[in-house]
Amino acid sequence: MTPFGTRLRAAMDERGPLCVGIDPHAALLADWGLDDTVAGLERFTRTTVEALADRVAVLKPQSAFFERFGSRGVAVLERAVAEARAAGALVLMDAKRGDIGSTMAAYAATYLDPASPLFSDAVTVSPYLGFGSLRPALDAAAASGSGVFVLGLTSNPEGAEVQRATVADGRPLAQVMLDHMAAENAGAEPLGSVGAVIGATLGDAGVDLAINGPLLAPGIGAQGATPADLPRVFGAALGQVVPSVSRGVLRHGPDAAGLRAAADRFAEEIAAAVRGGV
Repeated sequence: MTPFGTRLRAAMDERGPLCVGIDPHAALLADWGLDDTVAGLERFTRTTVEALADRVAVLKPQSAFFERFGSRGVAVLERAVAEARAAGALVLMDAKRGDIGSTMAAYAATYLDPASPLFSDAVTVSPYLGFGSLRPALDAAAASGSGVFVLGLTSNPEGAEVQRATVADGRPLAQVMLDHMAAENAGAEPLGSVGAVIGATLGDAGVDLAINGPLLAPGIGAQGATPADLPRVFGAALGQVVPSVSRGVLRHGPDAAGLRAAADRFAEEIAAAVRGGV
């Protein structure tokens, strides 16, 4: 398969860089007038995929909101992944897996093996057991043409106590991880397949974001960031940013037209921010 970075760059150029999260938590189901059941989960998910998969570059289902319903919830997730990809969206599975050895390899097989029912275009992973612990996922992604998005500087305030901690040579730990990502992406064109998760709420990121890979930017909308914040956070790396919005779009359901209109508004605001910041 064509490498994920190449496919993502093409999707961003064609559809714009917006990523929409699929986060069917109980309160949002209630806002849609749906029960907090598998039936409600399925209605929510199918409506979102049908409304958006043919127009946004990336859809990002949050695995935990499906897993809480057990095997029936995971079955809904499997169908959503297949239907979203069939409609042309890239699927980024937001699972934030992090482990070592054979366990990390099993996670990699779950999301990055084309034979798996949960095979996705990319998956989020945590490097804070050491970047080397991600090797099974990195190798599986390279073999299948998939991608990984590695947690770098996240949008939650608690993340700073780990991610901003300094190592012996004075670099923040997040910078160490970003340097590893840059090494993985060396020589890739037009974009590497190892991305970083960098919160849009950070203000000045304060690290070198030149990893030659995509930068997933959660935090726009309900967490307080706006598209206008992106140039200040990402600077010269703005062209590699994949801004992610979840509740800011999803709260406009259950009407499909409302979801599409909200996504279009964010896409326009993001395009304006990128034009003004480049």
